[in-house]
Amino acid sequence: MHTSSLQQNILAELDHELITTRKILERVPFENADYQPHPKSMKLVQLASHVVNLLAFKTLFVQHDSRDFLDKNAPKPGPTPTSKDELLARFDEYSATLRKALSDSDDEKLTHPFKLHAGDQVFMERPKGAALRIMGLNHSIHHRGQLSVYLRLLDIPVPAMYGPSADEQGWG
Repeated sequence: MHTSSLQQNILAELDHELITTRKILERVPFENADYQPHPKSMKLVQLASHVVNLLAFKTLFVQHDSRDFLDKNAPKPGPTPTSKDELLARFDEYSATLRKALSDSDDEKLTHPFKLHAGDQVFMERPKGAALRIMGLNHSIHHRGQLSVYLRLLDIPVPAMYGPSADEQGWG
């Protein structure tokens, strides 16, 4: 029986999700950047940018032991992209950085704890591998799903994610 390492499993999942995420981002219509389906929802460009910036957040989980939101010297996300080319270039850059950080890691390092906090208030403390899955991959997939709904509401064909989409099947 073949067993894979934790690192290899996360890399395989990451590779799959990056392909799907890029397909969604390629369809973000910047002419509708301020589109907001509800007053409590993020604007389209904010949501797309958040999906991309989460890649840098995942890299942080791999390379560091904690993130204090009160630390004024902590890395901040870049400015909101002003074009699809800029959004995709940042996605490609952040994806490559994350993939390299994860490739340079190993199972033992991924069992080390990671703490997400604001001063004394702890939001999450888990092994790095679990943090990557829960606050990294799952979090990104959640927001990518929201982004696919924005596309649907703007009548932009939604690409396949885990099987053919209604648009690719010609439904409706």
